Amino acid sequence: MTQQNTPGRSARRGSGGITLSDVSKLAGVSAITVSRALNTPDLVSPETREKVRLAVERTGYVPNLLAGGLASNRSRLVAALVPTIAGPVFLETIQALTEALADKGYQLMLGQSGYNNSREDALIDAIVGRRPDGIVLTGIMRSAEGRRRLLASGIPVVETWDLTPTPVDMLVGFSHEKAGVATAQFLHRKGYRRPAIVTGDDHRANLRRGGFEQAWRALGGGAVPVHAVPAPTTLGSGRAALSELLAADPATDVVACSSDALAHGVITEAQARGLRVPQDVGVIGFGDLAFARHAHPAITTVRIDGTAIGRQAARFIVDRAEGRPVEHKVLDLGFSLIERQSA
Repeated sequence: MTQQNTPGRSARRGSGGITLSDVSKLAGVSAITVSRALNTPDLVSPETREKVRLAVERTGYVPNLLAGGLASNRSRLVAALVPTIAGPVFLETIQALTEALADKGYQLMLGQSGYNNSREDALIDAIVGRRPDGIVLTGIMRSAEGRRRLLASGIPVVETWDLTPTPVDMLVGFSHEKAGVATAQFLHRKGYRRPAIVTGDDHRANLRRGGFEQAWRALGGGAVPVHAVPAPTTLGSGRAALSELLAADPATDVVACSSDALAHGVITEAQARGLRVPQDVGVIGFGDLAFARHAHPAITTVRIDGTAIGRQAARFIVDRAEGRPVEHKVLDLGFSLIERQSA
């Protein structure tokens, strides 16, 4: 007995899968109407869109985005590089970026570059070869080769979570050095005089550390002990860091941490030793992650508006991809110091 395949059941053998023609027949409209319903739905009546939607649902049809991209010279794909998907600090930005792009009909492809940027050039090559409509980078492109590839590609690029006077293309972020300066000034105003720093060993955290040390010297302070830990940072590395800092200088009265995870670890270790926070040792974090306000004590920290960064990066990409001019290509969104109970 010969079994006949129908569009609603399975992909047909030989052709490789359900086609646009299959969908059009099931919907009772032309193939070009199906294409319009999928690619430019505003040009099609709601009734026709619903017919096409139901036909697509029944057949399991997936549009050939590559073919459409060749025809329109747009892929509707945006690539984003983040140092890690394990750390939560960038999740707010990625979520906002994903949602803002989706609202405009674009999809996000995510790549993990690592904190030492060892995979960044290889990822850039792979991404550029696929010709996305835009590329969003976490941080500044510091590789000279990667920078050349991006400039030569002509693809819109947005660098985020940092500032530089020489962006590849567009940029939305804040100054890590100024965040470090503001942290030092805040702790000095609070009366702390023997600070220590616990920091991840990544570039942006080191910029904040440098700003803190510079500001502390300007305030008349001496050398600030620093304990560096591998990035991404964890609660456990914060606990271990405080143990080493107190062994070297038991009089340490405040610890500035490069992440809220480290701050949480420092607080946990201090409490395990019977130390009161902030009476015996103050703690300040960075990132204002969701748990920071609910910790005990609630963590004083530096707040970055990751949602605003993600939305603005999406706006930059979509405007450029759709041929609209971008007047202000560099935006400094700043930061906020959130004072709670830990310092």
